[in-house]
Amino acid sequence: MADELRRYALAALFGAGRRELVEHIPHCVRLGMEVLHVGPHVARVRLPYREEIVGDPVRRVVFGGAITTLLDHAGGLAVFASLPDLASIATLDLRIDYLRAAAPGHDLVGEATCYRLTTHVAFVRASAWEVRAEDPFATCLATFMVGANPSLSPVARAVRDREGGAG
Repeated sequence: MADELRRYALAALFGAGRRELVEHIPHCVRLGMEVLHVGPHVARVRLPYREEIVGDPVRRVVFGGAITTLLDHAGGLAVFASLPDLASIATLDLRIDYLRAAAPGHDLVGEATCYRLTTHVAFVRASAWEVRAEDPFATCLATFMVGANPSLSPVARAVRDREGGAG
């Protein structure tokens, strides 16, 4: 009940298809990432399958760096979706367990949940799949520093710009 009453800084951007949550990161834009959903403590992001992100041309498997970016971005968004006030964040640690190769030709989906938030550190679990969430090809544990930089974060700028603020 208390969680339902909690104020979330990113609440104005909760929902599906939030382009402004990707377009401030050039690498994510280049990869063609799309935000599928953002809500309290959770984010789901899609990485469209394209030949240019294939790391193994024989097996047509997506390059591991693109998968890392997918899970890192979903994790960061889950942290932002947990904060009562927007602050900059930085990835402290990101461990990915590759359970199998992702099936070629499929878009990849990463979903992350911020399961614990302290004053300065956020803890995240994530997984990535191509067909069914119940059959992930990778799982992830990550920690993020909250308030890593006193400047306005890119997500905070996106929220400010959406609300027509200055600064």
